[in-house]
Amino acid sequence: MGSGTFWEGRSGLIMPVLIAAFSLFLIFGSLAMDAGDAEFPGPGFFPTLIGVVGLVLAVIITIGIIRTPDPPAGRDAQTTRFHSDFTALGWTVLGFLAFSVLLPWLGWILAAALLFWCVAHGFGSRRAVFDILVSLFMGSVAYLAFDVALGLNLPSGILGGGF
Repeated sequence: MGSGTFWEGRSGLIMPVLIAAFSLFLIFGSLAMDAGDAEFPGPGFFPTLIGVVGLVLAVIITIGIIRTPDPPAGRDAQTTRFHSDFTALGWTVLGFLAFSVLLPWLGWILAAALLFWCVAHGFGSRRAVFDILVSLFMGSVAYLAFDVALGLNLPSGILGGGF
């Protein structure tokens, strides 16, 4: 490594920190949830599982960034393997915030579709109609999996006749 500081070329560490923070939020939220007399797997199982997977991924990403930082500015673009994509991060974070705020009013299907669309748009997809249709499909599948199959009560919002 050159004469730079440890942090030079490691701006990508922002993403695993955000992933770890969200994963911890999921884990602590699911552990604090009052599940009543729910049987296994119960309402806290999948958020805990997703939180643990998120923590593992955050560690793997962190190790990769620490072992292989971005090359200094001025190097050939062909040698750059990783870079921070703040546009994608912004679309994803703002999509999640919109999902969190609008969930009670829009309901799971529409709010999840908005979140999926924001993530797809943030990562470069520009096929609006296709993205909307896939987002609605994915939101519906998630609703069916959690509300119908697992018996978790997800908000139906305006599609269910109000909030």
